Amino acid sequence: MHIEFRHLRTIRAIHDAGGLARAADLLNITQSALSHQVKGLEEQVGVELFVRRTKPLKLSAAGHRLLKLADRVLPELEALEVEFEGLRKGKSGRLHIAIECHACFEWLFPVLEEFRKAWPDVDVDIRPGLAFDAMPALQREEVDLVVSSDPEDLEGVDFTGLFDYEPVFVASAQHPLADKPFIEAEDFRGELLITYPVDRARLDVFSQLLNPAKVEPRGVRQVELTAVILLLVASDRGVAVLPDWVVREVRYHSDYVTRPLTKTGLTRRLYAATRDEDTTKPFVAHLLQLARRIPVQLQRGQTNFEENS
Repeated sequence: MHIEFRHLRTIRAIHDAGGLARAADLLNITQSALSHQVKGLEEQVGVELFVRRTKPLKLSAAGHRLLKLADRVLPELEALEVEFEGLRKGKSGRLHIAIECHACFEWLFPVLEEFRKAWPDVDVDIRPGLAFDAMPALQREEVDLVVSSDPEDLEGVDFTGLFDYEPVFVASAQHPLADKPFIEAEDFRGELLITYPVDRARLDVFSQLLNPAKVEPRGVRQVELTAVILLLVASDRGVAVLPDWVVREVRYHSDYVTRPLTKTGLTRRLYAATRDEDTTKPFVAHLLQLARRIPVQLQRGQTNFEENS
């Protein structure tokens, strides 16, 4: 027995219409073609599917069994057709994100909230567990976008610049270094440095300042949450270096001081890595646009993220 989707549509249309003529109109075929299709289907299944002596035309017991199958299968098929149509038109898709930047949640969530309003049918997920193997995961199509501060020359991968940021020294207002206008590598020798629990090579304070100067802090304490880092710093339990978007709310708080690293300050850039065939997809392009604009607004203390703000 070979039942096709068109057979299920035929059974449902005849049941809903109550006759061949109206069902043929619903299916946009001739009544003759519909009768031929019904006859062929009954020959395949070996039983009558309709009680032909009744008006309106009614399904037999076997026809009702087939109708139940149609009621289960056709809605799923129709939903899949709508989903595929959305994919063809660029309205839906998958956007799974891996983050190599531990503090990026501070600006990424506002970006994704605005993105959700414009693209509700795109499946968005964040995969922090892939953070340290993110680029191979991108190339294997396990994730679709990687946030990184370290662009690489990878075949088939685009790196789109998002925004520049400044790594900022943060200490208690009572800390001796609070009197300095800027902080240098040597200032860290006697300090307990509080960092996120990531490899040193991925921390700006090490890669851009301490390692080149061959300076080692007195100790390093790793803390998962930004709020806890700031709590410890305010209690003078150590010092930290955080991106400027993280410290925007404490710059003017009496418990803290923030200072640039070196006299001229340090500047870093974040990038979004995507597979080159995905970069121009409408929803990916829009996310990249939001990720260039909203973090800069956050750096400036703005919270209204409308396009014309």
